[in-house]
Amino acid sequence: MSDTSYTPAKVWTWSQESGGKFASINRPVAGATQDKELPVGKHPMQLYSLATPNGVKVTVMLEELLALGHTGAEYDAWLINIGEGDQFGSGFVNVNPNSKIPALMDHSGDSPQRVFESGSIMMHLAEKFDAFLPKSGAERTEVMSWLFWQMGSAPYLGGGFGHFYAYAPEKWQYPIDRFSMETKRQLDVLDRQLAEHQYIAGGDYSIADMAIWAWYGQLVLGRLYNAAEFLDVESYSHVMRWAKAIDARPAVSRGRMVNRAFGELSTQLRERHDASDFDNRTQDKLETAAE
Repeated sequence: MSDTSYTPAKVWTWSQESGGKFASINRPVAGATQDKELPVGKHPMQLYSLATPNGVKVTVMLEELLALGHTGAEYDAWLINIGEGDQFGSGFVNVNPNSKIPALMDHSGDSPQRVFESGSIMMHLAEKFDAFLPKSGAERTEVMSWLFWQMGSAPYLGGGFGHFYAYAPEKWQYPIDRFSMETKRQLDVLDRQLAEHQYIAGGDYSIADMAIWAWYGQLVLGRLYNAAEFLDVESYSHVMRWAKAIDARPAVSRGRMVNRAFGELSTQLRERHDASDFDNRTQDKLETAAE
């Protein structure tokens, strides 16, 4: 099939067969498809997620908060398997009507508070614990600008470049070229900023670094779409320096493991309910114990 073989109909109709690898997780309507309540653990924070970049943002932040000694950030992380439609269960839809991970229920107040959208969750936690976000002034505005830069830019990387380069049922040059160009432009934006600053917003390590690293840091480290060579990521030397420095943080290493259901079994902590789970309940250990 060539890039020019498709002529749109006057009125679009949905065909699940055209969705490629992830056809089962997308549909043109919202709402629940099944009655399924969400589990609730013992901690104030109940996270329902998967270790995609958007999920990793939040688990990294929670682990960073715990590393700072904020015990109120203790959390249960429950796996939402989007390939099996868990995001369309009634309980999950009640927490996030958009049926996307991650979603958080904060039980620390007088009544439970739902928080959805990864950027909103990060802001909620940063303000709650007064961490990783300046309180006011130019420094706070700069962090927020970069956080929203990530929220607006990453769909071009994920749903654009990642989809057409790695997941579409056929390879089409036009969308791959279009989104490769945009992804490289975004990497250049970051590289120029990081040429002058240790961290992305110019001050201390912040929620902006966590959010952007989950997408662009993992991209240049070769963890997204198997596209590092294709995008010549080594040419973005300042991004590479920053990505490696953040990757070396122990809380980041732990956060990457939470709700991970793919890759090497030793890196998968599909559910997290206690700090000791990183040592005792990774998937390799669970499967060995079950034999």
